[in-house]
Amino acid sequence: MLLLAAMIAAITLVAIDHITKYWALTYLKPLENTTVIKGLLDFTFVENRGGAFGFLSGQRWLFVIITIIVSLGIIYTFIKLPKNKVNTWIRFSLLLIFAGAIGNFVDRIYRGYVVDFLEVTFISFPVFNVADIYVVIGTGILMFIMLFVLKDEPKKEKDKS
Repeated sequence: MLLLAAMIAAITLVAIDHITKYWALTYLKPLENTTVIKGLLDFTFVENRGGAFGFLSGQRWLFVIITIIVSLGIIYTFIKLPKNKVNTWIRFSLLLIFAGAIGNFVDRIYRGYVVDFLEVTFISFPVFNVADIYVVIGTGILMFIMLFVLKDEPKKEKDKS
């Protein structure tokens, strides 16, 4: 039941990502750029042929292979985690990372590039998309849990008998 709910959630998140990308392709691509909130947010159409920040541009198949490997690892971890409160948050973070990875994966497979269109203008930052937001939020939650929530088991002192 948990896996089914996660699959439905992932499909919904990927659909939201692709609806926004469809909008960007249909309405924004011809304009290339439009200001949403002056000095804060622009919609800027970009065909990203690399990874984050355009890193390794032109290495489409490398990113496809990495996404497949990471996605399989996420699915395995999701299934194998014991059911408890902390692992619920870990599963949630993995779901977000997975949905973001699949959203951009679909772009790479079908278009050969990832559609990016969100540009914060008050800082110098690369253009990104909704799938990227999922990955960043999911990674942030996972890092928080790993740094501040999970505790090491206390080490047992050996008897000196």
